[in-house]
Amino acid sequence: MSNTPSFSPLEQWSAAMADAVSAAAPGVLAVQTRHARASGFVWRPGWIVSSEEGLPEDEEAEVVLPGGTTVAAKVAGRDPTTDVLLLRCEGATASPVVFDAAPLRAGEVVITLGAREGLPLVAGGLVSLAGPAWRSLRGGEIDARIELDLRLRSGAEGALVLNAKGQAAGMAVFGPRRRVLLIPAATIERVATQLMAHGRMPRGYLGLSLQPVRVDACSVGAMVMGVAAQGPGAAAGIHQGDIIVAMNGQPIRSVPLLLRALGPASVGTVLALSLRRAGEAVEVQLTVGERPAD
Repeated sequence: MSNTPSFSPLEQWSAAMADAVSAAAPGVLAVQTRHARASGFVWRPGWIVSSEEGLPEDEEAEVVLPGGTTVAAKVAGRDPTTDVLLLRCEGATASPVVFDAAPLRAGEVVITLGAREGLPLVAGGLVSLAGPAWRSLRGGEIDARIELDLRLRSGAEGALVLNAKGQAAGMAVFGPRRRVLLIPAATIERVATQLMAHGRMPRGYLGLSLQPVRVDACSVGAMVMGVAAQGPGAAAGIHQGDIIVAMNGQPIRSVPLLLRALGPASVGTVLALSLRRAGEAVEVQLTVGERPAD
C-alpha cells in the first residue's frame, strides 16, 4: 500500500492560491504618506502603481518593501478620473508585475494582494459583475466594469488582483458606496504610460465657464458665464451669455455630463455646438484643446 499522502481538491486549491500569493508578493508593496496608507505594485523597474484616491494629497511617500525596509518615493503623476497613481521609487527593484490580458467573467474566483508593514495582506472573493467599458463619475475611461464581492481592508486600496490562475488582472480600488472595483490591466497600462511620459493625463478643454440654465419647460442648456482669452471657445467665436443647447446634434442634459465627455480622446476633436444668442439660433465649430496644467 502506498504511503503517499492524498490531498483533497480543496487542499490542492488552497495550496495553489497560497503559492500564487507567495509568487506575486515580492512585487507588492505598502505605500504610506503623512496622511494615508495604501498598497501598490511594481509596474516597471523603479515605478510603482497605486490608488490615487487611496493616497490623495501628498507628493512625497515612503514604500515599505517586503521584509519591512522603508525607502523614499515620489509621486510622478496622478489621474483622479481612473484612480491611477504612479510613483517613482529607485528602491523598488522587484520584477515588474506581468498582467494576464484575458478578461474576467462574473463568478470567477479572485484574490486581492496588498501589503501592510512589509507583509502580504490578502482577501478572497468573486467577480460579482463583469461589464463593458465605462466612464467614471470623474470622466475617466475604464476598459471594463468589474465589481468584486470581497472585503478590501484598510491599507489595501491599490492592491493587485489575482485571477484563479494566480496571474495579475488589475488593481482593486473603492468605488461609489465603497463597492470594490477592479481597474483593468489595459487601463493601468494606458494611463501609467501617459503619467510616466507627461506626469498627467490630457483632458479636453473648452475655455468656457458654464452654468446650467433652463431653456424651456422640458430642456436645459449651458450658459457661458466666461470665455478664456485665446481659448478654444474664443477661437470658435463663442460669447459670454451664449447658451449651448446641443452638442453634435444631441441636447445638453447637464453641464457635468458635458464636461465628463472631455476625456483624453476628446483633445483635437471638433464639436458642432448649437447656441442660442439673444434668442437667435447660432451654429459654431469648436476644436477641443488640452486643459492647461494647474
